[in-house]
Amino acid sequence: MGTLKTTNIQSISGSGTVTLGTSGETFTVPTGVTISGGISNTPAFFARANATQTGVTDATWTKATLGAEDYDTASAFASDKFTVPAGQGGKYNFSFGINIAGNTDYMKQGMVHLYKNGSALDNSYRVEISQKSGVFNMNNFMVNGSRDIELSAADYIEVYGQGDVNSGNLNFYNAFLSGHKLIG
Repeated sequence: MGTLKTTNIQSISGSGTVTLGTSGETFTVPTGVTISGGISNTPAFFARANATQTGVTDATWTKATLGAEDYDTASAFASDKFTVPAGQGGKYNFSFGINIAGNTDYMKQGMVHLYKNGSALDNSYRVEISQKSGVFNMNNFMVNGSRDIELSAADYIEVYGQGDVNSGNLNFYNAFLSGHKLIG
């Protein structure tokens, strides 16, 4: 086998199809090479809270405020939600979480949901604390999860949380939402 080195491969036949290798062969992509197009995991983003979200009402689903972006390859994250860009429908993987804390009292449970187009998806991620001797012994915990979702252009994803505390309101902190399109 030989080695082909080039900066540009053009189709000879004009059909627009270039075939590289055959079944069972391996292509190595060196570190530092950027892959774009149909075989990249983009769009991709990571957004997080940049401040504590205070005064969250007990036992009420509340959207997490995500004021900072570490990266956003398609500028598709804004207003605390990810919106699928035109022409980028397909399967996506999302990771998400919220640290839910009792403002003045101990927590009983915390839950987090992904919302698609303004509606909760069919599952929630939950942490529940059992009561010992009439006292709940934790006042905060992280609830997180991940999920694959089929999306179309203009669909949008948000992360919501809910907590149950003995008394008072809740705070959200360290909330995050990240995602990327899956290859294939």
